[in-house]
Amino acid sequence: MKDFLRGFRDFLTSEDTKFTLILFRRNFLNIVGTAIILLLVFTAIFAPVLSPYDPIAQNMDERLAPPSWKHILGTDQLGRDILSRVIWGSRISLLIAVVVVSISLLIGLFLGTISGYFGGWIDEIIMRLTDMFMAFPRLILALAVAAALGPGIFNTMMAISFVSWPLYARLARATALQIRNETYIEAARAIGASTARIIFRHLVPMTLPPILIQATLDMGGTILTAAGLGFLGLGVQPPTPEWGVMVSDGRRFITEQWWVSTFPGLAILLATFGFNLIGDGLRDIMDVRAKR
Repeated sequence: MKDFLRGFRDFLTSEDTKFTLILFRRNFLNIVGTAIILLLVFTAIFAPVLSPYDPIAQNMDERLAPPSWKHILGTDQLGRDILSRVIWGSRISLLIAVVVVSISLLIGLFLGTISGYFGGWIDEIIMRLTDMFMAFPRLILALAVAAALGPGIFNTMMAISFVSWPLYARLARATALQIRNETYIEAARAIGASTARIIFRHLVPMTLPPILIQATLDMGGTILTAAGLGFLGLGVQPPTPEWGVMVSDGRRFITEQWWVSTFPGLAILLATFGFNLIGDGLRDIMDVRAKR
C-alpha cells in the first residue's frame, strides 16, 4: 500500500499531470461539465437545506398538481413535491455512481495489471473471464444479477459493479503489456525490487490516466443503469426518491401530467451530460499530450 500511495503521489506531482491540469482549465467542455457536476454535488450535499418539502411526505389534497409557485416542479400521484424528490434523488444517484465506479475501477485495475504483467496462463484465465462478462449487454446482465440479489440500493450497487469491471481490466492490461518490458521496469527488477513494488509503484500509476477517463465516462452510464433498474422495479425501492423510480411512477400520467416523469428524466439527462463532457474533455487532453 505504501508503494501504491508513493507512486500515486509521484503521478500527481509529475510534469505531465501539471500539463494536463493546465489543458483541463483551457478546455470549454471541461468547464461546462465541471460546472454541472459541481452543481450536482452541491445539491446532494445541501439537500436538506435546498429541499422546500419533505421528499416522502404525502398530501393527497395536492396530488398531481401542475408546476406553480408553491410547487415549482409540481407534485406526483401521492402529492409529494417533485422538486424536493429530485433534489434528494441527486444524493442517491451520486452515491450509486461513486460507489459502483470505485469498486469496478479497483477490481478491474487489480485484475488487468496482474494479467498484463504476468501474462501466460494467468493472463488467459483473467481475459477469458473478462470476455465472458463482456459477451452480455451490461444492462441485461445487471438485470439478471439484481433479480437474483433482490431490490434495494445496496444490491443495486453490487449488481452494477459486478458487470462494470471488465472494461477497466482491459484498459489496465493493455497499458501493463506496453510498459512491463520498459527499461525502468527492467532496472527495478535488476536492483531486486519485489513484484508487488513494481506493480504498485510503477505499473498502476501508469495505467491511471486512461482508466480515470473511462471512470468519468462511466459515472454517467452508471446513473443511467441505476435509473433503468429503478424504472423496472429492480433497483432502489419506493418511497426513496430515486430518479429512475420517479420516472417509472409518472409513466402512467405522461400524456396529461407530464411533469411527474419529465423533471426527474431531465435530472438524469443533465447528470449524464455533465460526466460525459468531462470525460470527452479529458480524452481530448490525452490526445494533446500524446501529440506533444
